[in-house]
Amino acid sequence: MRRSVASAAAVSCLFLAAGCGGSDPGSTSSTGSGAASSSGSSTTSGATTIDVTFSGGSVTPNGERVEAAVGKPIVLVVTADRPGEIHVHSSPEQELRYHAGTTRLRLSIDQPGVVDVESHSLEKTIVQLEVR
Repeated sequence: MRRSVASAAAVSCLFLAAGCGGSDPGSTSSTGSGAASSSGSSTTSGATTIDVTFSGGSVTPNGERVEAAVGKPIVLVVTADRPGEIHVHSSPEQELRYHAGTTRLRLSIDQPGVVDVESHSLEKTIVQLEVR
């Protein structure tokens, strides 16, 4: 039930900076690629797209701050050599699962603030979403 509700509400999830807590998956996935600038993020048609690459125990980007607009879509285009999950430190916390290959994870943040997006298995911050 939580997965269905979270998937349907992925575009309207509320995020605030917070520590680890319960999990609430909120992702959709499909094969594809996203437009990216040299920094691995772009804004197209109001959506912010962030390319994330997991390879051999490392991740890029690695702690970069990325601007996003309140209420606008955020798409994480994850390319990975094995399946895993991304933690979005928000209220409520989100665990976004991805597959080996390319997975598109969609989010929307409805309140301004800074939200950490992390890989706990690698103990690294992937990006900090600065929502304005």
